[in-house]
Amino acid sequence: MLTSQQHNLIPTPTGALQVSRKPLWFGDSRRDRFTNRVGNHSSPETLYPLLFSLVVPTYNEGSNIQAIVQRLSHLLDEALPNAYELIIVDDDSPDHTWKQAESLIAEYPNLRVMRRQHERGLSTAVIRGWQAAQGEILGVIDGDLQHPPETLLQLLAEMQQGADLAVASRHVDGGGVSTWSASRRFLSRGAQLLGLMLLPRVISRVSDPMSGYFLVRRGAIAEVTLDPVGYKILIEVLGRGEIAEIAEVGYVFQEREAGESKVTWKQYFDYLQHLLRLRISSGRLGQLGRKLNFPVERFLKFGVVGLSGLAVDMTMFYLLFGVLGFGLTRSAIFAAELAILNNFIWNDRWTFGDLSQQQPQKRLVIKRFLKFNIVCTMGLILNVLLLNLFVNWLHVNPYVGKLMAIAFVTLWNFWINLKLSWRVTQVK
Repeated sequence: MLTSQQHNLIPTPTGALQVSRKPLWFGDSRRDRFTNRVGNHSSPETLYPLLFSLVVPTYNEGSNIQAIVQRLSHLLDEALPNAYELIIVDDDSPDHTWKQAESLIAEYPNLRVMRRQHERGLSTAVIRGWQAAQGEILGVIDGDLQHPPETLLQLLAEMQQGADLAVASRHVDGGGVSTWSASRRFLSRGAQLLGLMLLPRVISRVSDPMSGYFLVRRGAIAEVTLDPVGYKILIEVLGRGEIAEIAEVGYVFQEREAGESKVTWKQYFDYLQHLLRLRISSGRLGQLGRKLNFPVERFLKFGVVGLSGLAVDMTMFYLLFGVLGFGLTRSAIFAAELAILNNFIWNDRWTFGDLSQQQPQKRLVIKRFLKFNIVCTMGLILNVLLLNLFVNWLHVNPYVGKLMAIAFVTLWNFWINLKLSWRVTQVK
C-alpha cells in the first residue's frame, strides 16, 4: 500500500515551478481565485494528506464539466473513498466553466476549483493544480471526455505496483484512436518522430510521449524545476523528473462529445520549442550553464535573433545604398537602426518574453526599447574598438578579429540587456 506523505509544489523566483517536500497550504492567492473544500473540511490552516490528486485543466468546457466530474467522482469514491481530490484548473473561461464547476462542490465534496485570471496554457495549468495538490500521487486528465475516466483505475493499479509514472497510451495493446483523419495521424506520428530525433533518450522511454493522460509519483519530481512550453507536459516530466519505473496502459482516444477542439498550429510550434529547450538543458551546454549559473538557452535565443538582425541590416543597407543611392553613412545608420528595432521586437516577445509579460504597459515597452538601443549603440562602438585592438595591436587576422569582436559584443549586449533592459522592477 502506498503511503500518503504530504509534499507540496512551490513557485521559483523565475516563474518556473518546483516540487518541495515542505508541507505548505496553497489556498486563495492574489493571482488565482481558489475555491477549496476537501471532504467535510474547509479550513486552510489544516493539512489533509491524501493518496491521489487528479488535475483537470479546462478552458470553455462548460458543456462537459458536469459529466466528467460525475464520472470521475463515481469511480474514485469506490476505489479511493476519502483519499482523493479532483482539482479543476480553469483559465478564466468565457463560458464560465469555473463557475459551473464551483456549483458542483456541494454535491461533490472532494472537488476543488481554481480560476486562473493572469495565466494561460495547459501545461502551466496542470502544474498550478499540482502546486495546490495534497496527494502522494499526482495525475492529469483532459476535461473534454476524450480520455476515458475508467482507465484511471488501471493507472492507479500500476502505481500501487511501484511505478513512478503510469501513462495512458494509444500505442500499446488495448490502445488506439477512434476516428482520426489521415492528416491528424500523420502529424501525431511526425511529432513523435521529431521528438525521437531531438531527444531520443527521453522520448523513447514511452510509446506515447504525446499523451496528456498520466499519473506520476510526487517524489519523482520533488526538488525538480518544471518549466514546460505548450501543452505536452509529459515530456517535461520525463526529461526532468527522476523517473525509474514506467508503466503503460492502453486506452482508446475518444472524439469530443461536446465543445470544440483546441489543437492549433501554434501548439506544434510550442512542442518544437519545448523539445529544443529540453535538448539544450540536458546537453553539455545546459550542464555548463548550470555550473556557471549562466542562462544558456536564453543566450542562444538572443544569438538567433541577432542573426535575423544581421540579415535585416545587410538587406536594408543594400536597398538603401546599392539600389536607392542614399549616402554610405546614412544608409549604414538607418539599416543598423532597423536591425536594432527588429532585434528588440523578437527579444521582447521571445528571448525575454516571460519577463516582458510582467511589464506589458506601453510606456515600459518604450523604456525597454530605449535602453536596448543605447546598449546596442555602445556595443557598436565597442565592436570597432575591439577590432582595432585585435588587428592593430595584437596583429590578429582581420577576419578572425572581426569574429572575435562580434562574439564578445554579443555576450556584452546579452548580459547588459538582461540586467538592465529586461530587469523586472515595476510590477503590480
